[in-house]
Amino acid sequence: MISEKMKTLAKNNSVIRAMFEEGNRLASIHGRENVYDFSLGNPNFPAPEAVREAIIDIAAESDPVGLHGYMSNIGYPDVRQAIANSLNSKYATSFDENNIIMTVGAAGGLNVVLKTLLNPGDEVIAISPYFVEYGNYVSNFDGKLVVAPSDITNFQPDPETLRAAVTPKTKAIIINSPNNPTGVIYSDETIKQLAVVLADKERELGTSIYIISDEPYRELAYDGAEVPFLTKYYKNTIICYSWSKSLSLPGERIGYIAIPSEIDDYQLVFDSAGIATRILGFVNAPSLMQRVVARCLEEKTDIGAYDANRKILYNGLVDFGFEPVFPQGAFYMWLKTPCEDKEFAAAAKKYNILIVPGASFACPGFVRLAYCVAKKTVEGALPGFKKLAAEYGLTTN
Repeated sequence: MISEKMKTLAKNNSVIRAMFEEGNRLASIHGRENVYDFSLGNPNFPAPEAVREAIIDIAAESDPVGLHGYMSNIGYPDVRQAIANSLNSKYATSFDENNIIMTVGAAGGLNVVLKTLLNPGDEVIAISPYFVEYGNYVSNFDGKLVVAPSDITNFQPDPETLRAAVTPKTKAIIINSPNNPTGVIYSDETIKQLAVVLADKERELGTSIYIISDEPYRELAYDGAEVPFLTKYYKNTIICYSWSKSLSLPGERIGYIAIPSEIDDYQLVFDSAGIATRILGFVNAPSLMQRVVARCLEEKTDIGAYDANRKILYNGLVDFGFEPVFPQGAFYMWLKTPCEDKEFAAAAKKYNILIVPGASFACPGFVRLAYCVAKKTVEGALPGFKKLAAEYGLTTN
């Protein structure tokens, strides 16, 4: 018999992935162009040309044995230094190579950090709605996920709700901004308030509480919005970053952890994270992609297409009488449902529209739409949403 923990996970397989597979099934019946799949945050836009050029140049220029061989578990020193320099330039930090660990994406980074920090029974706070896999990541290391609901009037974290959620067993809080699934950016004032709460609780409990900042959407911010860089607000902050979204490279699995020298037990945390990278089986981040991202640190995916989809989808839904949250960042729209969220997702499927129920993000009564799709997918889905609005008696403008 397999692991009891894995039996449970297999039974409760990710709703997002299940929807994605359902999209493939429907496409085989109706044709891909007639299925409007908003389930998975899989960018439908290419990486910048500089990424392709870097891959070709590095493969041509490098000694193949050296290029594809092992390096330190924490990554190439020159790559880590280049990332540190870029962060210092953008955010006035003071990192060097000994603050950066290369990872297999942000998800790999989160698991490395949680492996480093958690003892069995330790608690990690997640602000709902939150990315569904956080619970699995925490349970990987026999931790307990504690949910602190955000203020559903604006989906900003609530400082007093956080204060009530902290216990002597609290080891960390995961912050995700721009947020998946809401598209909300946590404001400067919100982050300041959270930092005060955590500092108060550290003093009260005589312990260290770490912010783990999950940042795959950092560069995806619209209308000039700024995303606060958390290390300047709270000393015990660890950053987990990925180029999956910012460079449209989700399948390449490349990212980093930034561990400031100022955090409690810095050297022990940094060294232990390097060991965790190895013993979790990552061994090291992909060697070629380390070299590639080092050459592309100032490159960005053109978010103009995401922005166009954002506006088309939002305006259409509002016109039909729905109540979506207007996203400030990422590429998700969070939509209030006129009925139970799973019922609404099932109703949408009648029109080949695939969306993810909010209960999957610990926030029922909403659904998530990933609009990182072709413009024609957004436009093609609107007639179906209009019919859904009519079914539920919503007012059309």
